[in-house]
Amino acid sequence: MAGVITASEPSWIAPFTGLGPRQFGKLVTVLRREGADAVRRGRPWSLPLEDRALLVAAYWRTNLTMRQLAPLFGVSKSAADRIIDHLGPMLALQPRKRFAKDTVLIVDGTLVPTRDHTIAEQSKNYRYSTNHQVVIDADTRLVVVVGRPLAGNRNDCKAWGESGAKDAVGNTLTIADGGYPGTGLVMPHRRRKGEELPDWKQAHNKSHKQVRARVEHVFARMKTWKILRDCRLKGDGVHHAMLGIARMHNLALAG
Repeated sequence: MAGVITASEPSWIAPFTGLGPRQFGKLVTVLRREGADAVRRGRPWSLPLEDRALLVAAYWRTNLTMRQLAPLFGVSKSAADRIIDHLGPMLALQPRKRFAKDTVLIVDGTLVPTRDHTIAEQSKNYRYSTNHQVVIDADTRLVVVVGRPLAGNRNDCKAWGESGAKDAVGNTLTIADGGYPGTGLVMPHRRRKGEELPDWKQAHNKSHKQVRARVEHVFARMKTWKILRDCRLKGDGVHHAMLGIARMHNLALAG
């Protein structure tokens, strides 16, 4: 069965990955170096590594079912499912382990509607969701850490520590919104009842809001990947999708 979509035709790469052909080629080279194309026992892959990487990206971007996606690449539903299970984790972003002394980070939580109710809970968006703590570099806007997903009813101040994001950034200066009390993060000043904030605090809050908005811009770009609007993957699938999309975001941003 011949497929319609293939990485050998460069025009298919950007719509699904957000990357140029050269960036995509570098990504595939890294995957190959990490063993994604190693010879394995049993049935060989029916697609070259380039097409397999594009298939995973197309699934995350469009959220098509396996029945819809597989014919586009000329493979069976089970083959498409195996490709996603195998390559999805290998596309995951690796968290940054070291930060310069003057680095400023921004953290915020985002909810991903998730159908696997063993890891999701009803949340403020009225859907079963998972809470993902995402940390970006305030200067470059690159994603540096994505915490493990927690139930969507977990508030951000608890998810910050329980997801592993807090340990990953260590003592690096990190900005957050007002939903992280008691965490030691840099939050906006709060106005007490019956009091007005002094001018310097109002100016600080304005500056804080402008900088923190950068993480919202990152979320807006990441949520163009439809898998983050309604994830059907089970277990670690939603985590791998978030990490893989973060990696694609960074590659596209880095140019």
